[in-house]
Amino acid sequence: MTKIALLACEKFPNLTPSDRLLIPALAKHNIQAKAEIWDNPSVDWTTYDYLIFRNTWDYYEKEKEFNLWLTQIEKLGIKTLNSIDTIQQNKHKFYLKDLQKNGVTIIPTLFQEKTNSLDLKAIIPEHWKKIVIKPAFSAGSYLTEVFQADEIESINSKYHSIAVEKELLIQEFKPEITSIGETSFIFFNKQFSHCVNKKPAANDFRIQVQYGGKYTLIQPSKELIQQAQEIINLFPDNLLYVRVDGIIINNKIHLMEVECIEPDLYLNLAPTSIEKFTTSILELIK
Repeated sequence: MTKIALLACEKFPNLTPSDRLLIPALAKHNIQAKAEIWDNPSVDWTTYDYLIFRNTWDYYEKEKEFNLWLTQIEKLGIKTLNSIDTIQQNKHKFYLKDLQKNGVTIIPTLFQEKTNSLDLKAIIPEHWKKIVIKPAFSAGSYLTEVFQADEIESINSKYHSIAVEKELLIQEFKPEITSIGETSFIFFNKQFSHCVNKKPAANDFRIQVQYGGKYTLIQPSKELIQQAQEIINLFPDNLLYVRVDGIIINNKIHLMEVECIEPDLYLNLAPTSIEKFTTSILELIK
């Protein structure tokens, strides 16, 4: 019997309710799946045939530990979905720079290397009136701030020590995020599955549900699906799942992120998604 660990974290040791549905779905195909906390030292990972990243939602708070763990799993030769190579690339948001070089339209972004002398005023374009700043190794609005141009000095002071230890993304804030929201395209095994629009609560910019964001299943145009498809086709490895996040402006995806590690896949919103996810697992472990 094939054994799969569905990777979780200490905060969500038993997975989310929708991700837990994968366990009985896989059991129908003689696959034993179990939730395991990724940094639990008592787990013998060699007892598993595959590890699937799902709710590892604290990895960015444990950067050093996560990197060491990835190295350990790679040395043990345990297969993971998505692959370790994909995780290594995707965990640091400077991958956006490479996608931009390949012709992908991204939200206007400055890529700030680690520095002892952060000077936001010197690098932020004058026409940017509202700005987002966050670490390149982050998720879920971790250490993320939105500020006006006249607040640069106070933000610079706040992020000075962070910039010493972490690379930063500095992005022009797009007002469309509050009006039309963020759109997420979900793919399984590089095939389109479903799409969700996410709008923040009033007077907020964060679209995550824990901050009051509202999620709605939508049907995007074939043209938009194709745009998302072309983005993920730039990833050379197989992808069990991937979520393309962007703002749709003039019928074009302005990319925010491509999530390959632990994204919410909104399985609870799309009736056939568990079946599609399970089928993709079977296709990739044959």
